[in-house]
Amino acid sequence: MSKKGQHVVPRDGKWSVRKAGSDRATRTFETQREAISEARRIARNQGTELYIHGRDGRIRERDSYGKDPYPPKG
Repeated sequence: MSKKGQHVVPRDGKWSVRKAGSDRATRTFETQREAISEARRIARNQGTELYIHGRDGRIRERDSYGKDPYPPKG
């Protein structure tokens, strides 16, 4: 797992929310949608990243809820 944040990963036909670097799941859900919702809530509270993995285990999407070191100029 990369960087700090929350990861939504497939596990035994279900979806788990895991803190980066942890082997244990914070929680496990029947659907990816439920897992994403919980992981997003945690990431917002902690001001960290959210990594959403696909069924193949590869990161397919990510969101940042922390302070952006490269904010858009405008």
